[in-house]
Amino acid sequence: MSEPIRIGMIGYGFMGRAHTNAYKRVPDFFPELKYRPVLQAACARNEEKVKAFAEQWGYASHETDWRDLLKRDDIDAVDICVPNNLHKEMAIAAAEAGKMILCEKPLAMNVAEGKEMCDAIEKAGVANTVWYNYRRIPAVSLAKQLIDDGRLGRIYHYRSNFLQDWTISEDVPQGGAATWRLDSAAAGSGVTGDLLAHCIDTAIWLNGSIVDVSAMTETFVKQRLHAETQQVQEVGIDDACAFLCHFDNGSLGLFESTRYARGHKALYTLEINGEKASLRWDLHDLNRLDFFEHADGPETRGWRTIHITEGEMPYMDKWWVPGLCIGYEHSFVHQVADFLKNLESGQPTNPTFRDALETQAVCDAVLKSGADRTWETV
Repeated sequence: MSEPIRIGMIGYGFMGRAHTNAYKRVPDFFPELKYRPVLQAACARNEEKVKAFAEQWGYASHETDWRDLLKRDDIDAVDICVPNNLHKEMAIAAAEAGKMILCEKPLAMNVAEGKEMCDAIEKAGVANTVWYNYRRIPAVSLAKQLIDDGRLGRIYHYRSNFLQDWTISEDVPQGGAATWRLDSAAAGSGVTGDLLAHCIDTAIWLNGSIVDVSAMTETFVKQRLHAETQQVQEVGIDDACAFLCHFDNGSLGLFESTRYARGHKALYTLEINGEKASLRWDLHDLNRLDFFEHADGPETRGWRTIHITEGEMPYMDKWWVPGLCIGYEHSFVHQVADFLKNLESGQPTNPTFRDALETQAVCDAVLKSGADRTWETV
């Protein structure tokens, strides 16, 4: 008989739905797990909306004050799915209340906040993870296996981008429930913390630490109407960012992100070039990993596409038969499953808060480099 882990969800937006879906699906596809998520309470300030969310998704109750949620004895784990400026206070309070914590990315507004959060988490000794879900897309997990097995040999280059186009119009407001990512007071940064943070986390996981960066950033629309104040205000976030970096293993990195790439909604790609082989992956074709191995004979040497559906591939034994694909939502299911499995074994679930602090440090260095036009050490 499985043991319940009672979830308190703070937030009901895009990520609140993605995480809740994962909690609901895990018991069906990972029945061997000792622990089982129970949707105990959803929390948000707007009672009408959070009540509707709780009823639609199957939460047993709802709250309108996250502090009341943390006081409840029937909550074991808190999932923080709110704007970045709220992460620190909620996470520290949850740790002090003895709750396990699953926090959306990026970890915090900056490294200073992140350090406080890590200290509180580690002092309390509570299980924790940050939702950098792209690590758990099977193709990316397979890339990790190939690298760790030495199939690429020495790494020379890592390049990645994350391109969108949804903020090109000057009429898109900043602030408010739908567009808080454009408000620096709520988000801290623009594409650096929102999109490049994913690229950076994956890069560190696959290729090791980043030691220094040289960045350029740009805000194309300098003023926008604020959705809450209805006043035209200066825009403080970065609309676009590109940076060079050195990795600790001696390889070079090239990263780009923008919300001004017309025609791209969520183009996230990565490519790694090594001494023996190269690989590349594209979120738009997430069930495939492209691989080039120089050891192949000249008559067959070339890029080949690996279709990630075989049961021997990461996570795929839990899903359908070979040839049938899974999607974006499954990366969250895999992270919940890993979190629950690691609870049983007493192991941390990466990325932990401390892991995510390293990504935060890179983001901070990128923003400082972009502002000062200098190389910055991480």
